[in-house]
Amino acid sequence: MQTYVITRRGAWRTPDELRTATERSAEEADRTADDIRWIRSYVLAETNGELGTVDIYEASSPEAIRKHAYRAGLPVDEIVAVADTVIVLPDFQPTTL
Repeated sequence: MQTYVITRRGAWRTPDELRTATERSAEEADRTADDIRWIRSYVLAETNGELGTVDIYEASSPEAIRKHAYRAGLPVDEIVAVADTVIVLPDFQPTTL
């Protein structure tokens, strides 16, 4: 499994839309646990008021990510393989939408 960053810019208009999308994503990830694992997401406050995400996944391939996104009804703007991890400070405590 390789770690990937996936960007989904301006994909949702409301926190409820995003919450529904994350539920579909989690359900689909449970079905394909051998191919993909959702690690975390950072929600982006887009300048037009919409919400986007930067997602961290482990997956067997970019194709597995695209297949997961298609089945969960999620957009994919970009998939980038992670070369290394540098931790300066631990992640902040997440807020709820």
